[in-house]
Amino acid sequence: MITELEFKSLAQQGYNRIPLMVEAFADLETPLSLYLKLAHGRGDGKYSFLLESVVGGERFGRYSFIGLPARTLLRASGFGADAKTEVVRDGAVVETDHGNPLDFIAAYQKRFKVALRPGLPRFCGGLAGYFGYDAVRYIEKKLEATCPPDTLGCPDILLLQCEELAVIDNLSGKLYLIVYADPGQPEAYANAKKRLRELREALKYSVSAPVVKPSQSFPAERDFDKADYLAAVERAKELIANGDFMQVQVGQRIKKRYTESPLSLYRALRSLNPSPYMYYYHFGDFHVVGASPEILVRQENTVEGTKVTIRPLAGTRPRGATPEKDKATEQELVNDPKERAEHVMLIDLARNDIGRIAQVGSVKVTEAFAVERYSHVMHIVSNVEGLLNAGMTNMDVLKATFPAGTLTGAPKVHAMELIDQLEPTKRGLYGGACGYLSYAGDMDVAIAIRTGIIKDQTLYVQAAAGVVADSVPEMEWRETEHKARALLRAAELVEEGLE
Repeated sequence: MITELEFKSLAQQGYNRIPLMVEAFADLETPLSLYLKLAHGRGDGKYSFLLESVVGGERFGRYSFIGLPARTLLRASGFGADAKTEVVRDGAVVETDHGNPLDFIAAYQKRFKVALRPGLPRFCGGLAGYFGYDAVRYIEKKLEATCPPDTLGCPDILLLQCEELAVIDNLSGKLYLIVYADPGQPEAYANAKKRLRELREALKYSVSAPVVKPSQSFPAERDFDKADYLAAVERAKELIANGDFMQVQVGQRIKKRYTESPLSLYRALRSLNPSPYMYYYHFGDFHVVGASPEILVRQENTVEGTKVTIRPLAGTRPRGATPEKDKATEQELVNDPKERAEHVMLIDLARNDIGRIAQVGSVKVTEAFAVERYSHVMHIVSNVEGLLNAGMTNMDVLKATFPAGTLTGAPKVHAMELIDQLEPTKRGLYGGACGYLSYAGDMDVAIAIRTGIIKDQTLYVQAAAGVVADSVPEMEWRETEHKARALLRAAELVEEGLE
């Protein structure tokens, strides 16, 4: 930990956020037990989060991140003249802006001059939360007035300002407790040291996840009647046949009453569907639980410059029952003409998106048509990278790449106009992005798929299928049901009882 003298020296250099950090051993803990000890220790965990990663469906990523209850958050809603971004501190709105929320977020991040320590992981504090699918209306003005009815009532953007966090190094078994101090506040150094002592003390207490007894299971309902969904797919096929589109993603929302703990749902989903992006957010009046397999975009500082990465993921098959069947399924997947054509389209979309913000000549496909295996399915993936133009921010990167082509279709903006016509309700979080914007300048956001919202004792799950010229409507309906299954099955597991 830095000394008070070092702290004062950094403050004199103009830094207005200075991290104090202590290390502890966490080799006998799990990310979930640490989340309960640290984020729930002084209340119900409101405005906290847990981020985990499972690499290749088989091993946990090196770092897990626990955001302790945030005092400050940013939320945005409304479009066009009704757009509004609010800064909320300790439950009260302290600032309101009526400009473009993405521009406000870019400017807000510049308010903080952070004294970063070398060797910290990519996320060591900053903003964490989500950009809902409909945030695209802050980017594409022609979509401002075409938004379908909103039946969920969640903000279009919600970001927690994370200034107290725990970073778990799953490789070394170490835990890093980080508290940011604002030298402009009285006793900032002493208060941050005191808070770190409290957190270390909290590690000594034993916790247990709530035991969930078997409870009543409630049936799932659909916002999109099956017959109407099939008709929407037929309409999309007609327009594709006319040459208006190459592909359109048509989705549906499924909801069911869910009265158990949202954290129990995360535990069940984590066991059922381990994924590269696993997240649990407690946003106060609603929770977000997700296990996304797919990156939207990553921005990271490297020796070459600021690297921007997109990994298009499309083409899915269930895992084979034996290694031989698994290999045969892989060969069938990568040689399927429909899957290959769709994947080529997504690689082109990724190249175009990154090309809008990258240095000339830096965009390249570094991996093509690889197969990634997860617990229940395998996917075709490719990797597209470029070096960011000088002077551009993470919001420039988001504007160029959001939302993912895998959730819209192509041509991208035209497909989104059709989605507004075909789907009965505003998408909300689904198809947007969940992740973080780090004080270190990095951004890592996943596509918000395989993601549930729990609000007012109701679980909402959404899924879409890619409609092309030769799509069979019934098969597309089944694909949406299959994609939504992991979260619904996780809810059933909780209702059956978790010990």
